[in-house]
Amino acid sequence: MPVPNMRVLFCFTILLVAGLAADPSLIEKGKAEERRACVGCHGLQIIHVQRLSRAVWDRELTKMVNWGAQIREREALLEYLATSFSEDKPPAELRLSAEGTARK
Repeated sequence: MPVPNMRVLFCFTILLVAGLAADPSLIEKGKAEERRACVGCHGLQIIHVQRLSRAVWDRELTKMVNWGAQIREREALLEYLATSFSEDKPPAELRLSAEGTARK
């Protein structure tokens, strides 16, 4: 069996990575869905500080739907969450509320 050419392997790797990259329009649609479907019950910080795998984000969306969330663009929302707040992202900076900053 012949050994693949390094150039072929490199091109294959580039194509694979490009295929795995998230579609920017899908991400924007997911971000809009987050604002529409999620902020009625809680702020965005509770979402944005989490670092979860795609499978766990999927379970979270199922849980929220079972609690009454009306998610219209589930795949877009899942893609946005899994891409933007995945477990490989650095921890988010926690911000204190107005009440938290007033206490000493």
